[in-house]
Amino acid sequence: MNAVEKLRSILSELRAGKGVKDNWELAFRLLSRMNVGAAALDELMKGRDLDALDRLVTRIENPAPAPAAHDYSEHDLDHAFKAFNKRLKLMRLADESKLGGRYTSGGRKSSIDAIHPPEEFPKDIWDALVRAGKLRAEGTGFYSPRQEPR
Repeated sequence: MNAVEKLRSILSELRAGKGVKDNWELAFRLLSRMNVGAAALDELMKGRDLDALDRLVTRIENPAPAPAAHDYSEHDLDHAFKAFNKRLKLMRLADESKLGGRYTSGGRKSSIDAIHPPEEFPKDIWDALVRAGKLRAEGTGFYSPRQEPR
């Protein structure tokens, strides 16, 4: 029996009038281990309202869905994607132009595949670009383009 099932059985025993004091104490201990909020729990325990307990257990059983991710306009996504591509291009150029042991550049191709995106944009916009299929999340804050920009 999990904690929610136990709360349901406590609620049915309380409605039947069995072990009122012990059942309220047990309900308090179980609810204090859950993420219900101290203010709501204190209010419930002061009033000892069975309907409020029932609503609280129902809320635990059926949590509210997480808020939807921010929907960015196409203009915002394009602006962020262009800034990402510009940063990637500059990083690759800087890597390719490093001087070797001689006075001229090595002429080698850059091996940079992923970068940290520009900090002017929030992380949510980069996640939106991943969902849109324009970027690929590589982990630890690095992103790479799905297709090579040319």
